[in-house]
Amino acid sequence: MASNLSTFTEIAVAKHNKQGDLWIIIDADVYDISKFIEVHPGGRSVLLDENIAGKDATETFYSLHRSEILQKPQYARLKIGIVAGRHPTPYTMGGLSRVPYAEPTWLSPGHYSPYFKDNHRRFQAAMRKFIEEVVLPDAQAREEDGKTPSKHVFDEMAKLNLIAMRLGPGKHLGGRVLMGGIVKPEEFDYFHELIISQEMARIHARGYSDGLGGGTCIGLPPILNFGKPALRDKIVPEVLAGKKFICLAVTEAFAGSDVAGLKCSAKRVSDGWVKWITNGTYADYFTVGCRTDKGGLVVIVVPRGEGVETRLIRTSYSTAAGTAFVTFDNVWVPYENTLGPDNGGLQVILSNFNHERWGLTCGAVGAQRIVVEECLRWVMQRQVFGKPLTSQAVIRSKLAAMITRIESSQAWLESITFQMTHMNYAEQSTHLAGQIAFLKMYTTRAAQDTARDAVQIFGGRGITRTGMGKFVEHYHRTLLIDA
Repeated sequence: MASNLSTFTEIAVAKHNKQGDLWIIIDADVYDISKFIEVHPGGRSVLLDENIAGKDATETFYSLHRSEILQKPQYARLKIGIVAGRHPTPYTMGGLSRVPYAEPTWLSPGHYSPYFKDNHRRFQAAMRKFIEEVVLPDAQAREEDGKTPSKHVFDEMAKLNLIAMRLGPGKHLGGRVLMGGIVKPEEFDYFHELIISQEMARIHARGYSDGLGGGTCIGLPPILNFGKPALRDKIVPEVLAGKKFICLAVTEAFAGSDVAGLKCSAKRVSDGWVKWITNGTYADYFTVGCRTDKGGLVVIVVPRGEGVETRLIRTSYSTAAGTAFVTFDNVWVPYENTLGPDNGGLQVILSNFNHERWGLTCGAVGAQRIVVEECLRWVMQRQVFGKPLTSQAVIRSKLAAMITRIESSQAWLESITFQMTHMNYAEQSTHLAGQIAFLKMYTTRAAQDTARDAVQIFGGRGITRTGMGKFVEHYHRTLLIDA
């Protein structure tokens, strides 16, 4: 498209300054808004202002709009040329942000890392491109209408084996082509998984993110680790292919973090289990913890079917997450669907918590970083009292605190992740359970401080679900889910 664009001088653009013949300059680009003025949400008068019509409207534009709006087809087609002598700001899919601290240190020019290799950098670039091209558009649309993630997104993730990679390193990756061959199954480590989680955070859609297989990440590992071969062979392939969905159902009215307090009950019969009461989430398969008639806990896999009912639960984030109230009423489950021993359910459930908490922390750190980026962009373009917002000492103080929190969280996370790459599952449980729990606590508490500071920096826009501050508003509204 760029080769077909004309080049104009600022003097030439200035001649087009009235209704019916109206041009403006944004950055290095010239836009013909002669027809757009009739549908401009802010009315005609704004665009006909003598400081806008035929002039460089860059500063005014960025005080009211986000830059990505210019990438939308209905606005991109208004571009008719470039200004002579100016260089447009390139927009590159999969590219790194130029905003300070918008990327972790290992991705920043001139910096080094003992953890990340060239393979990780290639993987990150491919993941960034996939997120921006495939996931982000659907995420923003579904976050608005509350529908579950579109089927084509799951299909594209399955093609790259992203669903399998979100479960971490392991035998389940054997024989699979990962990310188009960028990384081999035996090379895939927890740093690759960290990259996936932090890139996923860039969609600014917390509910959608959970809807995009959050249940799989915690509901499938118990089957991988404790399921009988026949059960694994049936469920694992169809879930990793994006054709079926699964969740972990261990939250109920009587128990949440206190898993040992579960009251959902199951009675052992000759060929299986009969169970009833309530748990919460939504899926085709339910990995369910419940109390046996012998007094212990058991974990069983319940397929959606007779006696299983679900209804939507509205939470502080989008219904795209698929959060549901699940009722099991006299459901029969074959004994082959038991995970682990009959009364060893607590071990099955708790064995998954370290990886779950670590994964949540990866996303929480990534989400904080993009909020820092949003704030840094805003303070440089927002004018107050005739100066950029960053000229205010109190703003610089808030930014410094935000950056300190995110950099310390990232460094601690990378240190723990390095330990995970050198430990087996049992060693991680012994040596890292406390570290991971502390990091999750620190990161999610820091997130609350960052969210508060970000809203203060954005002012009224920080509590508005549209416009410049919409991602800050979304973050402030949904961050407690990780905590």
